Amino acid sequence: MKSRVWVNLLMVVLVSGLFLTVSCSKQTIVADPTIEDQTTVDAKAKAEAEAEANRQKDQKINDQMVKTQAIKDAIIKAKKDFLNQDVLFAYDSSELDDMDVMLLKEKVAWLKATKNATATVEGHCDERGTTNYNLALGERRASVVKAYLINLGVSSSRLSMLSYGEERPIATGTTENAYRLNRCAHFSID
Repeated sequence: MKSRVWVNLLMVVLVSGLFLTVSCSKQTIVADPTIEDQTTVDAKAKAEAEAEANRQKDQKINDQMVKTQAIKDAIIKAKKDFLNQDVLFAYDSSELDDMDVMLLKEKVAWLKATKNATATVEGHCDERGTTNYNLALGERRASVVKAYLINLGVSSSRLSMLSYGEERPIATGTTENAYRLNRCAHFSID
């Protein structure tokens, strides 16, 4: 009987050891495929959102560069127009006409936008008439233009004037077109 008790006891120990071994063994966990798919979807969505944010940032920088270049181009064009568009006068006259007024308003706009610029108004004449008469007529032309600019709000400290009379022609020649171009108020930037 003793041997039987030992056998039964041994059997109980073996069976319980077997149960413990089976229950404590490592189990392989199978991942839920929907969780992996959701993680991949979330990662893709995050990457796409970052790519879109970077694209928008790059587009904003590009737009700003284009706008800045357009402003620079406009300033350069306005400066060229300021320097290259002369106020033309009729023969033996220092009176402004409607076209001159419109041109001077554009020049005032440029001067107001370019606060640190100073300009010289140069009075010119064609070669007909005496030197002294043309110097006086050139001075009247420059004076009229300067006064008009001041009346439109340009500070007189930013403007100077000078008469060249017939001494520095804008156009060379003795044609009526050359005479017309030389009867002017020309601008230079100091």
